[in-house]
Amino acid sequence: MDKLPEENFTNDMRPYENPNDPLKYLAASSIIGDKVHDEKDAPMGDIKDLMIEVATGKIHYYVIEFGGFLGIGRKYFAIPPNMLRVDPVKQIFVFTQPKELLDKAPGFNHWHWPDTDFHLTDDFWSFV
Repeated sequence: MDKLPEENFTNDMRPYENPNDPLKYLAASSIIGDKVHDEKDAPMGDIKDLMIEVATGKIHYYVIEFGGFLGIGRKYFAIPPNMLRVDPVKQIFVFTQPKELLDKAPGFNHWHWPDTDFHLTDDFWSFV
């Protein structure tokens, strides 16, 4: 692409038109802090950050904080995008796998983020 899309130059913000309905796009700043629930609508944690592959611009994984009480026992997980779906009505993300999988998984420390989301792939779960 050698030039910006024409939409950047229209000066027409169309205040009564919502091109994002149905939901197609989310700003990164709107994702961080979003709640994550399981399929039964039980709260699990929240999105702390997201990791984007620089070469492709795609989300590599979401960093989700799960569990713990007053900072003790808290775990972080690298959740690949295919394990979450957006519920636009409730404005939350839904973890599409059984919540118990995260109870058994080691997670990672907030000061040592993984280079990959391998620990949530089928290969990983075959070892648990």
